[in-house]
Amino acid sequence: MSFAGRIRPVIDRVYVGARAGARDRVLAVYAERDLKPGFESSFYFGLLARPMPADGFAAATSYLGGDMTAELEQGVAVVDPDGTWRLTDLGREVALAVQLAIGDAAAERWNPGPPLDAMLPGHASLPRLVDLLGRLLDAGSATGGPAFRALEPVSEPVDASPAVRLTSRLGALRHHRADAHRAAWQAAGLTVQQIKELPAGPQRQAIDAETDRRDEPIYDVLSADEKVDLLAGLGALP
Repeated sequence: MSFAGRIRPVIDRVYVGARAGARDRVLAVYAERDLKPGFESSFYFGLLARPMPADGFAAATSYLGGDMTAELEQGVAVVDPDGTWRLTDLGREVALAVQLAIGDAAAERWNPGPPLDAMLPGHASLPRLVDLLGRLLDAGSATGGPAFRALEPVSEPVDASPAVRLTSRLGALRHHRADAHRAAWQAAGLTVQQIKELPAGPQRQAIDAETDRRDEPIYDVLSADEKVDLLAGLGALP
């Protein structure tokens, strides 16, 4: 198995776990403003840095559909004639609040306090992981597809905690693989609906292998020891 294939479930576990742990806080961000969550809750780390061009938007939303009626009606986003999406002032306020809510919840999740903190070294490893992820994102500018290019570099407050930086960078990194996966099933002649319904078997395995091959180059910037640090560090997070 390639390193990309080996670390994928670890990245997904940490990021999805952080998002799930912050669910109540994120919902509170919207409830306080009488809004419903939209695309800014998924792509905040990129949207706070720049508008999302049409090709990046289409790629990032290809599995979910691109209905932006709610975002337009709530006034959190506007679209340019060329299909570029950008946050309004309200949208930026919400996106930043979501970013901090997810990061703050993750910091609490990853720093359980004594006596567990002595047995779970995850929190102490955050600065190292943030640095490694930053190098990966920089390297991905040469290999990433349209969704990754739209969402990286990520926006981070000047005084952002390591947990805010880590969750934001993980969110962007996952889109390097998403672009690789989309390219793999498109090369196999499949549609979105077909890949969603594709059962386990030789064709699914071939697409997963091709996804790993396309995703692997981003990790070439790391040495063997740094790959171990990344895999072990993320795996140690509660």
